[in-house]
Amino acid sequence: MAKQDFYEILGISKSATQAEIKKAYRKMAIKYHPDKNPGDTTAEENFKKAAEAYEILSDENKKARYDQYGHAAFDGPQGGGAGGFGGGGMNMDDIFSQFGDIFGGGGFGGFGGGGGQRQARVKGSNMRIRVKLTLEEIAKGVEKKVKVRRKVQADGVRYKTCTTCNGSGQQMRVTNTILGRMQTATTCSTCSGAGEIISSKPNGADAQGLIVKEETVPINIPAGVTEGVQLKVGGKGNDAPGKNSISGDLLVLIEEIPHETLKREGTNIHFDLYINFSEAVLGTSKEVDTLTGKVKIKIEAGTQSGKILRLKGKGLPSIERYGTGDFLIHISVWTPQELNKEQKQFFEKMSDNDNFRPSPNKSDKSFFEKVKDMFS
Repeated sequence: MAKQDFYEILGISKSATQAEIKKAYRKMAIKYHPDKNPGDTTAEENFKKAAEAYEILSDENKKARYDQYGHAAFDGPQGGGAGGFGGGGMNMDDIFSQFGDIFGGGGFGGFGGGGGQRQARVKGSNMRIRVKLTLEEIAKGVEKKVKVRRKVQADGVRYKTCTTCNGSGQQMRVTNTILGRMQTATTCSTCSGAGEIISSKPNGADAQGLIVKEETVPINIPAGVTEGVQLKVGGKGNDAPGKNSISGDLLVLIEEIPHETLKREGTNIHFDLYINFSEAVLGTSKEVDTLTGKVKIKIEAGTQSGKILRLKGKGLPSIERYGTGDFLIHISVWTPQELNKEQKQFFEKMSDNDNFRPSPNKSDKSFFEKVKDMFS
């Protein structure tokens, strides 16, 4: 079954501003909130759909990808972790953890005085690292194993119910207004919403019962990633205190190592191939190293400098899985700069020869026309 359009879910147009997107999501989240609709599976499903739509449309980069490619931009392993909830496997705790501020103060509250009693699950802080990749690794995709030092809960930590909020994770505040008494919920200032505090901890643990531990984390990097792309490894950031807490995420920023002979442009790869004057005149064959192996190419007799040979599908795969780029070989004829007497006499003799006079025809395109054709 095709997934419902995110804009349709929130009831907004593609031209909606971020403020309008947030307003639409808040309206739906309040309407279908589980605390307002206990036991209603349809309402819970609508609540999850709204959260998934907001998770994409509230991020300018993800929104741009969705506008261009639709749901395909985030489907499968090459979605690059763009959908924070794994493209449909929505988790209620993740929704409250990530979008709790939509309701103000991290709580919901206001529905018959009982809505604010949902205990928050505290999430640990995210960690950020950089991973450098070669073009060859980007072409095929790769698994990198990195060592990170993250905060984890120490063995032997004991917790007890927070006496400030009695385990609810929230403090209720009642204010008098001209419309009557209004009850609002805020995150407990003592336990930070966890509903529990440390009763004992082992030596070496900090005040939150955490210790620093080195861990090797495998990172699966999809083929076709670009410089600046950020991937997410869920649950491999810092832990948070509390038995029911959620670990933060490991955010991986991709850096591309410049190649010695190849230049990347999107999914296309450019390579400058120099041939000598005789090879250009007589024709030749050359072996070229592409990202997927060696390829033998034929250079026709009379090849002009600036000619571009295209090896279709020998470039990089698209991270959105929309085909593969090309490998473009730019031919440059190397002009000798130092000649002996005999060579000099030969070229002086040939300078007036009709075959050595430039005589381009309509089929010999200019440099700018070749560039235009290359990108068309």
